[in-house]
Amino acid sequence: MRTYLVVIDENDASRVALRFAARRATKTGGAVEILALVPQQEFVQWGAVQATMEEEARLRAEAMVAQAASALIEDTGVMPSITVRQGDPVAVVREILGEQPHVAALVLGAAASGNPGKLVSHFAGTDAGQFPCPVMIIPGSLSDEALDRVS
Repeated sequence: MRTYLVVIDENDASRVALRFAARRATKTGGAVEILALVPQQEFVQWGAVQATMEEEARLRAEAMVAQAASALIEDTGVMPSITVRQGDPVAVVREILGEQPHVAALVLGAAASGNPGKLVSHFAGTDAGQFPCPVMIIPGSLSDEALDRVS
């Protein structure tokens, strides 16, 4: 099955990318996998404090992805797969792509202005021709109507 892997975070560009991926999945009979990344916490001398910080970050990511999945199901009827992982964003995405050969496209949202984001910068950079699937970069400035039109 054609699966669109969408990396989401708390910015609007990832919401746009998720909407685009859901529309494509609906039109192509595919699926959506939502990847929420939990940033690695800086080392804290006291292990219990660091463990608490990591758990809070994971809970925030899980709540964010649950909300995104709920909105996706309500809007399109597409039931996404959900993955929550901690680590360096680029390394985690590369790992997922290596583990899941059924991913048809990596869908990333670019910020509406300024720096497009770490993942977009990396995956559209010098190694872009070496990925196992296409990378779709969705402009964060697109309205819902524009997304519906282009997806």
